[in-house]
Amino acid sequence: MNRRPLIIACGALAGDLRAVLGPDSPVEVEYLPANLHNRPERIVPALRARLAAALAEGRRVFVGYADCGTGGALDLLLGELPGVDRLPGAHCYEFFAGSERFAAMHDAEPGTFYLTDYLARHFDALVWHGLGLDRHPELRDEYFRNYRRVVHLAQRDDDNIRRLAAAAADRLGLDFETHGTGYGAFAAAIEGIAATSECST
Repeated sequence: MNRRPLIIACGALAGDLRAVLGPDSPVEVEYLPANLHNRPERIVPALRARLAAALAEGRRVFVGYADCGTGGALDLLLGELPGVDRLPGAHCYEFFAGSERFAAMHDAEPGTFYLTDYLARHFDALVWHGLGLDRHPELRDEYFRNYRRVVHLAQRDDDNIRRLAAAAADRLGLDFETHGTGYGAFAAAIEGIAATSECST
């Protein structure tokens, strides 16, 4: 029976998890589809059965999601499963930037559309196509009329990703800023899981 610790995570975090865990981690990771970003009501149903199966195997499990638009439904599920924790905060923007820094950015300009490295690289699939703007580009100004800027929260110092994020802002007709965040509270949470698993071996 597999007793390795398991992280069940958003597919958008695959590269970030590999970077934090490294190649020799004893932690196993499974991913749910990244496009659940656009359908957060499906996150909890997708997690429920997999969590139950892993816990039945006696495995330590961590959920690689913040609330991510579930409106508290994820925390209600985890409240039924003692010992199962999730990433801190409301969304990936908060756990990468840190709660205080994200709150300051939001207060400075509530009309901000945020991009992580992953979302910058997959802007077409998850945002442009995901919102149907490839078929109805005239809806762009309606969807984004209350936005003033795009802020790229950069996990990596990568000029190509910055260019993609800036191009996304240009397509949306918004001002652009980039802020280096590294992995923030995300790294601390994941490293804690890895450290616990190493101590138990």
